[in-house]
Amino acid sequence: MNKQIELQELGEKDYKATWDYQESLFKTILDLKIKNRREDLSLETPNYFLFVEHPHVYTLGKSGDMSNLLINETQLAEKGATFYKVNRGGDITYHGPGQIVGYPILDLDNFFTDIHKYLRFLEETIILTLAEYGLKAERSEGETGVWLDVGTPFARKICAMGVRASRWVTMHGFALNVNANLGYFDNMIPCGIRGKAVTSLNVELGQKEVDVNEVKDKLLKHFKTLFEAEFVTK
Repeated sequence: MNKQIELQELGEKDYKATWDYQESLFKTILDLKIKNRREDLSLETPNYFLFVEHPHVYTLGKSGDMSNLLINETQLAEKGATFYKVNRGGDITYHGPGQIVGYPILDLDNFFTDIHKYLRFLEETIILTLAEYGLKAERSEGETGVWLDVGTPFARKICAMGVRASRWVTMHGFALNVNANLGYFDNMIPCGIRGKAVTSLNVELGQKEVDVNEVKDKLLKHFKTLFEAEFVTK
């Protein structure tokens, strides 16, 4: 089993271009797995982890409701935002500057074949990272992502999640609000959940700006421990 994960820093990159790139990596792994099975081979499959920041964009998952986007095409253009229907789970999500987006493209045969465990580990990566900033982040039963003040009238989401998996290969991932412009969340019903607020790490810490690279380092540290993985750069 290959527990090495190739880390790629994509910087700021268009959502559709990144999605296409994810798909190409995803297909590379799937094709290799199919080749191994058909030809009775045991070629090692690669794993990838992409860090990226997107320009303003709204994406709607397979089970999403279009009515959860509260603005039309003209208003999207006025706000400098784009919109895509995508092949991940979940409902509507916003991505934009000041947000850390992580896309693990893993062959779970290299780690464990349990999609629920995978999702719990993604959540735990975020929870442990936020704990280092003195925040008690939690899961919210029946609601995706990572939240603060769960079970109170002040519950608010700080990290959205949505994944796709086929033959135990994953894509898409998480979006953690670090220095996000929360005004953009007013243009949608986040993840289709009414009456729930959204927050960002800088807001919770009362800081103008949080060091994004420091947050990434903490995320990678906890991801590495949970998945018993090794990160490499090429």
